[in-house]
Amino acid sequence: MPLYGVRTRVRAVLQVEVVYALAHAQTVVRVAVAPGSTVGHAVDRSGLLGLLPSGARPSYGIFGRRVAPAHPLTDGDRIEIYRPLLADPRASRRARAKRVGRARR
Repeated sequence: MPLYGVRTRVRAVLQVEVVYALAHAQTVVRVAVAPGSTVGHAVDRSGLLGLLPSGARPSYGIFGRRVAPAHPLTDGDRIEIYRPLLADPRASRRARAKRVGRARR
């Protein structure tokens, strides 16, 4: 339902946060980008890719939901840079269960 007589503002700049977290610290950078910018563009502007290990292929998310680097941004988005997993969670769980099973015998 349209709201007649209500003025809406179109922002000339979007304010987003780009976050990269390690086990002991996290880095948060606020970035101003143009409307229509993508996740990849904001991450490039943040400069946080330099903190990743060489050769790492990170994935991205907005508020905990995975997105592609070509995903368009909205004002106030929090872009998270995800590190690659060191171990497969399923394999880790199986190994733990096997160790616990042996210990109970």
